[in-house]
Amino acid sequence: MNQILQYLKNNGERLDAEIAQAAGISLSKTRAYLAELAAKGEIMAYHSTRFEDGEKTEGIRCRLAGFTPPAKPGRKSKAS
Repeated sequence: MNQILQYLKNNGERLDAEIAQAAGISLSKTRAYLAELAAKGEIMAYHSTRFEDGEKTEGIRCRLAGFTPPAKPGRKSKAS
């Protein structure tokens, strides 16, 4: 589970299939770990459905709870 948390910290919000592939764990085990982490309040998870080029992609999107990623480098727009 620490590997999943570290992956989310480094890469931000991801689908469960992407997490499973990166961690080298089966999708069913990954979903069980994600459910456990969500119950503990360490991650935020929700069901997502996307349509890309007419293909339907369903999964669980996850991100760390209470974690704000650092700002990207470059120019920022000025507040008006």
